[in-house]
Amino acid sequence: MLAQQLVNALSLGCVYALFALGFTLIFGVLGVINLSHGAVFMVGAYAAEQAVAHWALPLWAALLVAFGFAGAVGLLIDGLVLRPLRARGAPHLIPMIATIGVGMILTNVVQGVFGAQNIRFPAGLVSQRSLSLGGVDITALELGIIFLSFALMAVLLLALQKTQLGRALRAIAESPRAAWLLGINVEGLFMLTSFVAAGLGGVAGVLIGLYSNALYPLMGKSMLEKGIAVIILGGMGDMRGALIGGLFLGLAEVLSVAYVGSSMRDAVAFGLLFLILLVRPKGLFGRVMERKV
Repeated sequence: MLAQQLVNALSLGCVYALFALGFTLIFGVLGVINLSHGAVFMVGAYAAEQAVAHWALPLWAALLVAFGFAGAVGLLIDGLVLRPLRARGAPHLIPMIATIGVGMILTNVVQGVFGAQNIRFPAGLVSQRSLSLGGVDITALELGIIFLSFALMAVLLLALQKTQLGRALRAIAESPRAAWLLGINVEGLFMLTSFVAAGLGGVAGVLIGLYSNALYPLMGKSMLEKGIAVIILGGMGDMRGALIGGLFLGLAEVLSVAYVGSSMRDAVAFGLLFLILLVRPKGLFGRVMERKV
């Protein structure tokens, strides 16, 4: 049934959009394509699972643990890798390559600690009840994913558009040097951006772990590929594009599985990326910009 597939697509697309928002936030403010973001996404999911399994925390508290732990990892990446490279004036390609190495380290550490096998959140963590509307069943998990994702995305977008902090971040995105001359604490906001972006990735990791009922060390690799597709589809550095691109990709994947076959799922995702690059290289909301130093 098409309506049921649309509900499934909305919940999956919300997770993609939430992951891509953190990804594009780092790119927009720091000017870095952080290819360790997928590994941070995975680390957040594992942190939440451990909090539930060993501390018996409820799901809402586990989500806070995921946000905080993943955010702390993001701060470490910024402090140990990105900040020294910024101080040396490294070309943009160097931080991107460095974050590939960071992602591999995080993945291997988790695999060494927990093993390569799949693990799951404890049974009964999420209610199995569902709501039926016009023949469409919406589970409590899907409702929770949609509500939480939209809530976090709305808070982030409103903060960027309506607050003094958001204006400062937009100024840094235009020109870090000019922002510093205006008295903005550029390094402090770089750290805040790294924390929030990584935290959003960690929450997305928990949601996808609940949605797919599986956690494994390489789960961030496929999400990173989808995140890259989403931010290019929506327009590099554009928050609206990350939201629309994530929802559109979720819709395309779910409909391709339902009407074409599961083997075509990734082909659809990267086929869309290829088509967008051919037709509109800047993405749906992208515009040609030169970041001023």
